[in-house]
Amino acid sequence: MKDGKVFGKINIIDLLVLILAVVIVAAVALKMTGRLGAVVPEVGTSITYTVRVERVDSEVYENIKSFIDDAKAAGKTGDQLMSNGARLAAYVTDVTAAPAQEKTEMSVGDNYIGVVTAGKDLLDLTFTVEGYVDNNTKTELGSQEVRVGKRHIVKTTHFELENGTVLSCEWEGGTSADN
Repeated sequence: MKDGKVFGKINIIDLLVLILAVVIVAAVALKMTGRLGAVVPEVGTSITYTVRVERVDSEVYENIKSFIDDAKAAGKTGDQLMSNGARLAAYVTDVTAAPAQEKTEMSVGDNYIGVVTAGKDLLDLTFTVEGYVDNNTKTELGSQEVRVGKRHIVKTTHFELENGTVLSCEWEGGTSADN
């Protein structure tokens, strides 16, 4: 480096400007060809999904049902969901109950036999939830992703049940991937 020139021919400032220009041109080229990954715009959408929570006491069901009925009688959509102490743009709009089934396995030698019996005063509850998500790809409500088969906590301003399973999910206008 002599007189501020690299190899005695190129000015160091000119070299840095040239390198920066090459990097910018390369980044623009990669972006235009999609090699940096396509940017998927975040689009909000309305969703309706169902969650099953198994083996719930019948008295708990009666109280949950009354919370939903009272909310609807007051002109609300249902009992409002919560996450981390904040209310969400989603509501439990319905709950149905079916007798819980207790599953027992017995082994006889190398064979297993499954026996199904009714659970005493226990119910399997199915919740219908309607809400709005800000991102139709992630489909997050609060701190939970809503995906079929995923574990889900049903938590409202009045009750909380853990170990639910998302049974179905419908997005306004089709699946989230199609929006």
